[in-house]
Amino acid sequence: MPTPYDPQNIFARILRGEIPNKTVLETEHSLAFHDIAPQAPVHVLVIPKGPYASFDHFIEKAAPAEIADFNRAIMQVIADLGLAEMGYRIISNAGVHGHQEVPHLHMHVLGGAPLGPMLQRS
Repeated sequence: MPTPYDPQNIFARILRGEIPNKTVLETEHSLAFHDIAPQAPVHVLVIPKGPYASFDHFIEKAAPAEIADFNRAIMQVIADLGLAEMGYRIISNAGVHGHQEVPHLHMHVLGGAPLGPMLQRS
């Protein structure tokens, strides 16, 4: 079952200016900011400004301009933070099995050090 969008989620509240953030980049359709609990030396979240719960919801409902802007914003963050040369990781969690904690599409951009294996088997 798809994750429903909750307009009271933390990222919606950030977009409304109710919660402060450390902005890295803002465009017409996207916002990038530092994660408050970084998992790497560089850990930035990139979110669309529209009410999209997950990547599949975004691709299905967003306008082409929003999709292009979001992807360009991710690449601009990577370039601006100097991550391209040594490498980076982009992660988006969706749904229960993907361990999505906030029902607003967000891409984690991580880098600045070796990140290790992507998943660890338990």
